[in-house]
Amino acid sequence: MDKKKIAVPLVCHGHSRPVVDLFYSPVTLDGFFLISASKDSSPMLRNGETGDWIGTFEGHKGAVWSVCLDTNALRAASGSADFTAKVWNALTGDILHSFEHKHIVRACAFSEDTRLLLTGGIEKVLRIYDLNRPEAPPREVDKSPGSVRMVSWMHSDQTLLSSCTDMGGVRLWDVRSGKIVQTLETKSPVTSAEVSQDGRYMTTADGSTVKFWDADHFGLVKSYNMPCTVESASLEPKYGNKFIAGGEDMWVRVFDFHTGDETACNKGHHGPVHCVRFSPGGESYASGSEDGTIRIWQTGPLTDHEETKSHAANGSVGKVKVSVEEVSQKIGGFHIAEEGKTK
Repeated sequence: MDKKKIAVPLVCHGHSRPVVDLFYSPVTLDGFFLISASKDSSPMLRNGETGDWIGTFEGHKGAVWSVCLDTNALRAASGSADFTAKVWNALTGDILHSFEHKHIVRACAFSEDTRLLLTGGIEKVLRIYDLNRPEAPPREVDKSPGSVRMVSWMHSDQTLLSSCTDMGGVRLWDVRSGKIVQTLETKSPVTSAEVSQDGRYMTTADGSTVKFWDADHFGLVKSYNMPCTVESASLEPKYGNKFIAGGEDMWVRVFDFHTGDETACNKGHHGPVHCVRFSPGGESYASGSEDGTIRIWQTGPLTDHEETKSHAANGSVGKVKVSVEEVSQKIGGFHIAEEGKTK
């Protein structure tokens, strides 16, 4: 009987509630990093390659719905149910700015030049904060037709992208005028939207469909029906030849971009998958679930050496596998989570 190799992920424990958002930094001089948002109110920063826990951002008093890192991974931002969006020093874990809102903040995103922070949420308002003048009132664009679910920047910070929790479609806003210039129609609310690394495509997940749109002309390029309701999808950044999707059935699936054929199905989560993201080089991808874990999966077939390494990583659950000196040099006074909080 042909013995098929089963992908063994790196399992990252630490969150005590569901993981609802993941974000990879670009590759920096120190490698790349993965930040996670959870309903436990404490975003976590990890080494993007190994999944090693670096530290926990402590300060929110409600579920954290959205997280992101700036281009150099020096600052993090988070949007929370405590009616604030916070900007953090990603090296020390200190709060740099806390922006008050009138309702739950569901989404946040740094501009490409890292000067601005975009937020959106239940208030149906998109706000742009100037991080060089954090005390100044934010700029507000036209009212969103519904409660904002996710936001992003594109076209060198000239265009904003947003979706709503309670209606279909992706709205594209002109930053200068603050007006909606285009709506990409979908039947179901868009739960995930991502601009590809080369800027060619937008990947969206709505209902049980994953769609790819031309990021310049906004036409629909491909649309694939999924085996279940999916919450998140991500396109492989380097070659663009495959994409991943995760959702209600707890599995993380890999598909061929050109044909839509399923090429792999990764089982391991014990709850619906809320978010999936490719690493910046495409060599791995991460999934976050209702079960409170993050799993990092290798893209290609595993060699014996990699499989052994994965098992070893799983064996030291929740431990930081870098030396104390290394951590202290890298992150200074970062607020390390208490032993009791780490599973």
